[in-house]
Amino acid sequence: MKNDFPLTTMSTFTYSSPFPSTFTFGVAAASAQIEGAAFEDGKGESIWDRFCRIPGKVHDGDTLDVACDHYHRFDEDFALMASLGVKDYRLSLAWPRIFPNGDGAINQAGLDFYHRLFASMARHGITPWVTLFHWDLPQSLEDRGGWTSRVTVDAFANYADTVVKAFGGVVKNWITLNEIRCFTMLAYGYGTKAPGRKESAAVVNQTYHHALLAHGHGVRAVRAYGGEGARVGLTDNCDVSVPVTETPRDIAAAKAWFLEKNEHILGALHGKGYAERYLARAGADAPRVQPGDFDLICLPCDFLGVNIYTATYVRAGRDGQAWEALSLPANYPRADSPWLNLVPQAIYWASRMCHELYEFPSILITENGCGYNEEPVVNGEVIDLHRRDYLRSHLREVHRAIADGTPIAGYFLWSFIDNYEWEDGYQRRFGIVHCDFETQKRTPKLSAFYYADVMRTRTVL
Repeated sequence: MKNDFPLTTMSTFTYSSPFPSTFTFGVAAASAQIEGAAFEDGKGESIWDRFCRIPGKVHDGDTLDVACDHYHRFDEDFALMASLGVKDYRLSLAWPRIFPNGDGAINQAGLDFYHRLFASMARHGITPWVTLFHWDLPQSLEDRGGWTSRVTVDAFANYADTVVKAFGGVVKNWITLNEIRCFTMLAYGYGTKAPGRKESAAVVNQTYHHALLAHGHGVRAVRAYGGEGARVGLTDNCDVSVPVTETPRDIAAAKAWFLEKNEHILGALHGKGYAERYLARAGADAPRVQPGDFDLICLPCDFLGVNIYTATYVRAGRDGQAWEALSLPANYPRADSPWLNLVPQAIYWASRMCHELYEFPSILITENGCGYNEEPVVNGEVIDLHRRDYLRSHLREVHRAIADGTPIAGYFLWSFIDNYEWEDGYQRRFGIVHCDFETQKRTPKLSAFYYADVMRTRTVL
C-alpha cells in the first residue's frame, strides 16, 4: 500500500457545483428483503427462511414469505423508479431461487424470473447493478457446513458461472458479495444473523477466508463470461474511522485504526495475503490457506463498493499508542437502528482511505441510508425530514470527497423501498418509498422527491 497519506483535507469548492457528468446516482435493495415468493416456482429454502422461524430470532417473528411482493410487482416498482428519475438500480439475485439446494440441479423458473425482471428494467430505462450474494445462502449448503466449508465456495463458483453466463448479455455491472463481516462474523460468531451460530475465533476466521475465495470466483466468472464492457468488484462494509480533528496527528491516528480494523479483508485483497501483524494477532486461530488461494482472491477488481452508515471517532493516542477510539455519549444523534450513529463524515473518510491506502481505482458508495421505525402516511404523504437531512449531509460529504480527489464514481441510496430489515423484521424502515406491508401500497416519501431533484439537477440541494 502507499506509504504517503496526504494531510490536506478540503479543497475550495461550493456544494452547489454539480456532480461530474459521469457520476452514477442510484437506489439499492436485495432479493431476500423485497421479493417475497419465498417458496414459489421452485425456490429453495434459504438460511433466512429457516432463521426467521426460530422463536426470538427476528422481531415479531416476521418472515420473508411476502416481504414487498416484488416478485409479482417488479414492473410496478420499476415504473415508480422511473417516475422518480432513477436510472441505476443495485439489486441481488436469490441464489436459492436459481439453485434450490445451492448446487446440483438448476431451477429454470428462477432464471426465467430474472430474465423477465431485467427485461422490465430495460423497458423502464434502468441499468442493473447485480450483487451475486446478499446473505440468502441456500439452507442445503448450511446443512453441509455453510461458510465454514469449502463446499460452499465450490457451489458459489458454479452459481457465479451459471448466472454470469445467463445474464452477461444484459448485465455489465457485477458485485461479488455484500458485506463479508455480516454473513461471517455476525452470523457465525455473534449469532445475531442467520444461521445464528456462535463458533470459535478459528472457525470465524476461516469463514472470512472462504468468503474471500468466493469473491475471487465471482471475479473469475465475470472475466470469463461477462462479455465486453463487464465490470466487477466487491462491496465491503469496512470499519470506518473519522479523525476527531482534521489535523495531521488525528488523521494519522485514524489511518492507523482503519488499517488495523480492515486488514483481514481489504488488507488481504490489497496485500495479496494476510499481513504478518494480523497473523500474529490471530495466532493458532489464523485462517488455513491452501496453495493458490490468493492467486484467486486477488484477481484485479474494477472498483470497490463500500456500504457506509456510521463510524468511530479516533484521535491521536497517548502514552505511545497509535490511536485512541472514543466512546459516544448516550445522547449522541442516532437513527432508530441502535447501531446507526449519525456521522456524515464517515462517507468522506471511508472512501478516501479505501482509495489512498488500498489504491482501488474507483469507489462506489453501494449503500448509504438510515432506518427509522414510525413513519406514517398522513394525507398521502410521509414527511421524513430526518431522512432528507441524513441524505443531504452525506451527499455533501460525497461531493467534498470528489473535490478532494477521491474517485467516487457513484452513490446508491439504501433503500428504494421499506423492506425486511433482517433480524429487525418490518419495524425498521430504510426506504424512500413507504410500503404498507398489509396492502402493499407504495407511497413515495418526502425524501424520494428530494433525491429525485438531486438526481435531476446533479447537485446537493
